[in-house]
Amino acid sequence: MDLITPEFGLVFWTLITFLVLLFILRKFAWNPILGAVSEREEGIKDALASAEKARQEMENLQADNERILQEARAEREAMLKDAREMKAKMIADAKDEAQSQASKMIQQAQAAIESEKKAAMAELKSHVAGLSIEIAEKVVRDELSNKDKQLKLVENMLGETTLNQ
Repeated sequence: MDLITPEFGLVFWTLITFLVLLFILRKFAWNPILGAVSEREEGIKDALASAEKARQEMENLQADNERILQEARAEREAMLKDAREMKAKMIADAKDEAQSQASKMIQQAQAAIESEKKAAMAELKSHVAGLSIEIAEKVVRDELSNKDKQLKLVENMLGETTLNQ
């Protein structure tokens, strides 16, 4: 027996055993193994498709998030602009109100000064009139205290009235 060339019987039985084993494997194991491999391949394809779909959805979500973020920033800027404008308007309104209040107070003060001035003038006129009456009264009393002066005064007055007529 030579190890390099096996006998014909050994080769024959090995070949028969191999073919039987191949037939049994094909009949019972080959289809389930191929089915399992096909299922595994389909599972991998589905997983890849799901991953691609998830990646697309993630990109869409990121784009939506970016868009929403931009809108929020724009809205924030608009709100800040409105707030600044409102602040400026409130300040301008307050200045206008203060200016009108100040001018109104100035007008009231001028009116009060004018009325006080008129009252002082009226009081001064009244006081001057009172003083004039007192002086005239004293002068007339002095003039009328003497009988000769009285007669002379009456004659002068009568003479003036006759001339005027």
